[in-house]
Amino acid sequence: MVKAKKYVVTSRFKGMPKLEDFNVVEEELPPLKDGEVLVKTEWISVDPYLRTYNPHISLPYDQFGNQIGEVLESKNDNYPVGTKVVSHKGWRDYSVFNPNDSTDQLDRAYKLPDLQGLSESLGIGAVGMPGATAYFGFLEICKPKAGETVVVTGAAGAVGSIVGQIAKIKGCKVIGFAGSDDKVQWLEKDLGFDKAINYKTADVLKELKQAAPKGIDCYFDNVGGELSSIIISLMNLYGRVSVCGMISSYNSDSGQSPKGTLVQPSIVFNQLKIEGFVVARWVSEWPDAFNELVQWIKNGKLKAKEHVTEGFDRLFDAFVGMLAGDNFGKAVVKV
Repeated sequence: MVKAKKYVVTSRFKGMPKLEDFNVVEEELPPLKDGEVLVKTEWISVDPYLRTYNPHISLPYDQFGNQIGEVLESKNDNYPVGTKVVSHKGWRDYSVFNPNDSTDQLDRAYKLPDLQGLSESLGIGAVGMPGATAYFGFLEICKPKAGETVVVTGAAGAVGSIVGQIAKIKGCKVIGFAGSDDKVQWLEKDLGFDKAINYKTADVLKELKQAAPKGIDCYFDNVGGELSSIIISLMNLYGRVSVCGMISSYNSDSGQSPKGTLVQPSIVFNQLKIEGFVVARWVSEWPDAFNELVQWIKNGKLKAKEHVTEGFDRLFDAFVGMLAGDNFGKAVVKV
């Protein structure tokens, strides 16, 4: 009988999540039924959406999230022992499940893509859900054209850093916003952004006008709030906005969310297209995106930086560190 440890969320997060909002519990896993596999976790992803869902799920709940594990025992011919599996089983060190059972597209399990020698951890990063989010959320909604100006917020994070690099691959001018001077330097020097701006210290409107004198054609929005209102006010006729997230308000207390300037005049007079998305929309097309992302990484067109935390007992630290913006690129935990 295998004993598994897992993190259980027992409280609503008030502001930044706290360690006492979680319990780490141990459970005995049941024997395998036909179609099931026993998986030992190797990598776990921490992402902003884990914070977003907390107010909307009945308590207590097992902390979900993407992870990569190895099949130790199998009663599923499609997933023999040794198979590496990407699943949404979250913050636990062992799992028993049927990879063919899924009630939700994001909850589905699948075999780790062929990473052609790259680190397996990329399967929950640049060649996983975050990579697919950047790929489809930018290319399908913004539909960038060479020579256009693209702005990305949360640009040093798992999704934003990939969006900006894809925009450069497509021949665009790219401006990124991040929360520290170190991140600004990383975006410009290492990732090839044309301009990066520290939104915490800059006169955002002034610097953005200087960086984009001909206006903005595409905006990939990870943050919401007043920063997004300023960016949208400088967009060109028929500009496109892809709304991925709202990091600026994730840790705000209820009723005290950040306020932003009205954007409707800019939307109306510049005839903007603003579209939100959940990446599960394109789930059947993820393999195609993964193939292209792997090739971009291998040929040096895309850098997939990871912020690695080691240890199952440091999952919470990695989570709140990511929410605080400590990470450059994708935050992952090596179990």
